[in-house]
Amino acid sequence: MFSSPFRIFAVLLISTSLACNAATAAVSIPDPVDDAPLAAAKGEQTAVLAGGCFWGIEAVFEHVKGVTGVTSGYSGGSANTAHYEMIGTGKTGHAESVRITYDPSHISYGKLLKVFFSVAHDPTQLNKQGPDTGTQYRSAIFYSNEEQKRIAQAYVDHLNRLKIFGRPIVTEIVALDAFYKAESYHQDYAVHHPDQPYIVIHDLPKVASLREELPDLYKSR
Repeated sequence: MFSSPFRIFAVLLISTSLACNAATAAVSIPDPVDDAPLAAAKGEQTAVLAGGCFWGIEAVFEHVKGVTGVTSGYSGGSANTAHYEMIGTGKTGHAESVRITYDPSHISYGKLLKVFFSVAHDPTQLNKQGPDTGTQYRSAIFYSNEEQKRIAQAYVDHLNRLKIFGRPIVTEIVALDAFYKAESYHQDYAVHHPDQPYIVIHDLPKVASLREELPDLYKSR
């Protein structure tokens, strides 16, 4: 994600063919081999994921059934560096992340990961997503308990064995130390700026892929 105002200038130079590439980037993958069963009663759990610019990840998961809230933020670094301009240096240890709040009686952690791997980003790109480069754009799963760790690791191992992507998955699976909410102007960015070139080219096609590839998990928002 380019720093403003350079970001807007740069995305205007990107060929519209990138939009077509993004729209066809979804990969059909199997369900997780190990997953938590749906809860018997309504509740609230969280998942923290990183996969490039948080605008797009947030936009996708806001359209997933069972998800009750999505917050953009930062994970992997310290509190005193959890600021957008500092994170842009790629030297803070943080990744642009989203905290997903979901009802485990409606959707499982493994199904959230299926969305993450299949339509939300490309898990084979190291420290890069689309036009965005740097460790702050790395693919990562920040697990909060041993169950999440087990489900995530089993899924990555299974997808790698099947060679679903043609290249190894480079997604980090690391313990969540903390999640720091991003600045207010980043929250619901795609909702507030649907015509912004970056959103049109890189993020709206991901939401369209969710609707087309995983219709049972899609909601209009």
